[in-house]
Amino acid sequence: MKILVTGFDPFGGEPVNPSIETVKRLPDMIAGAEIIKLEIPTVCHKSLKVIDMAISQYVPDVILSIGQAGGRADITVERVGINIDDCPIPDNEGNQIIDEPVAEDGPAAYFVTVPVKAMVQRIRSKDIPASVSNTAGTFVCNHVTYGVCHLIAEKYPGKRSGFIHIPYLPGQVVNKKSVPSMSQDMMVEAVIAAIEAIVDTKEDIKVVGGKAH
Repeated sequence: MKILVTGFDPFGGEPVNPSIETVKRLPDMIAGAEIIKLEIPTVCHKSLKVIDMAISQYVPDVILSIGQAGGRADITVERVGINIDDCPIPDNEGNQIIDEPVAEDGPAAYFVTVPVKAMVQRIRSKDIPASVSNTAGTFVCNHVTYGVCHLIAEKYPGKRSGFIHIPYLPGQVVNKKSVPSMSQDMMVEAVIAAIEAIVDTKEDIKVVGGKAH
């Protein structure tokens, strides 16, 4: 099995992005799966073009993207991507798309195809806080969550995809009062656990993962 794992470059004025820093530190093999690491730009549409090229080049079985969710306290495994770009800030090339679809011809939403709840449970088994998330936002992370699902539906049938949001690193919150963070080592361990669950889980587990609001 080959798994393409992507992480974003820094954005929003941050000097680092924990997503690509985490991806860089992953081992080359996890649970028998070959790990292909890719940095992608925090830019709508260009991010998907880079991923599309990598899928064509490496022919992975799974595409797992990692993104920064500053302000979240735990590892959040995304369940769904929606067909909307509504960017609260400009991306790294100054684009600020508002109320436009990710894919003109796409459905309203896609559920990811990795075992979301098994991934959360496996991360928690390492004593790392994790939960299911039902919103990837409306910025580039959601653009990639939805966009990769659409790429698979239109061009790469049979492949699976997913998205994980991770918190800030401690160094990013020194001047952000009461904002949570997580160590780099813990983030790496969490993503490794999530990938292990992807490799050895054929059908997702049925446990509570929803939220009241």
